[in-house]
Amino acid sequence: MQDIVRVGRELGMRRLSVKAVATGLGVSSTALYRHVDGRWGLERLVGESVLAELRLRDDPEHDVPKHLLSFAMQMREFALRHPGVVGYLQLLFPRGESGQRLLAFEVEALGRRGYAPDAAIVLSGAVASLTIAMTASEENSAAAEDADGLAREREAVVDRLAKDDRFGRAPTTLPQIERPEYVRLLLTASIRGLVEVCPPGRPVAEMIAELAAAGVGV
Repeated sequence: MQDIVRVGRELGMRRLSVKAVATGLGVSSTALYRHVDGRWGLERLVGESVLAELRLRDDPEHDVPKHLLSFAMQMREFALRHPGVVGYLQLLFPRGESGQRLLAFEVEALGRRGYAPDAAIVLSGAVASLTIAMTASEENSAAAEDADGLAREREAVVDRLAKDDRFGRAPTTLPQIERPEYVRLLLTASIRGLVEVCPPGRPVAEMIAELAAAGVGV
């Protein structure tokens, strides 16, 4: 198993496949299937090995919004350092022991801030989902940076917007925000809304009922 994990991590989550690992080990795919439960089992084995290195930090001085933002940014930074792991997280979480450990960490951290386990799971899961989705987009953009014509496409979009009278001068006057700061701002706004509807001590069923009622007729 250690050799499978080693070769899998050398390939990286983005290039991981049963065939690629088997080739790296110098064995047949059939032989590898004797040790892992297909592609799903291989992804879980390697993905959980990567996640085992993520050690979340919890500052006891942080209130709920600051804690959740820190949690989100730590996840983002880790995922960007390990290309492909965000896809693993996006598909299903938690899938193994390492993911379960991270979830338990957040449940305990939010528990210290007044949340019941079910509310902590809902709140941390919502923040994690937002973070994973944004990080996946960020990773895809970064992977395409070297693609031919991407810079030209960006310039064409900016030029087209600038010439559209419906937008006025907005395309040229909007502040230019670097991607990390944009992610932080968007997460901050989202977390504020989540905490407002799901404060410490509020039952999950009550929160869901309020949100469901707000969406009636939309």
